[in-house]
Amino acid sequence: MRGMKPEAGESPAGVYRRHLESGVLGFQRCAGCGAAIFYPRVICPFCGRPDPTWETSSGHGVVYATTAVYRREGDPYNVVLVDLEEGFRIMSRVEAAPAEDVEVGARVTLRVDHEGDDLIPVFVLRDEGR
Repeated sequence: MRGMKPEAGESPAGVYRRHLESGVLGFQRCAGCGAAIFYPRVICPFCGRPDPTWETSSGHGVVYATTAVYRREGDPYNVVLVDLEEGFRIMSRVEAAPAEDVEVGARVTLRVDHEGDDLIPVFVLRDEGR
């Protein structure tokens, strides 16, 4: 799915944020080698071609790796690497599930959370019955 186009003088980080403000995850794809690019950049890190195009992720992925982080106070939280259907990997966390219950291979869906002024792409476990 096509993503937003950069406005005049807008950085890749600005376009990425506008995607998040719309509740979707934007990423780039190189017109030269076809690689999915995340985190956004001005040139393809694989072949060096400038000006990758923007696309919108479906938000569906699979947990590639996970760990539970334990704190002195409060419940543990998880840190995950998620492989998205479009061919790139993102570090995030899975919400609404105990940290110890998030497993490698779990199917997840994107959700954009607001934390103060920040927009954070997080994931929730996908209902396997769908």
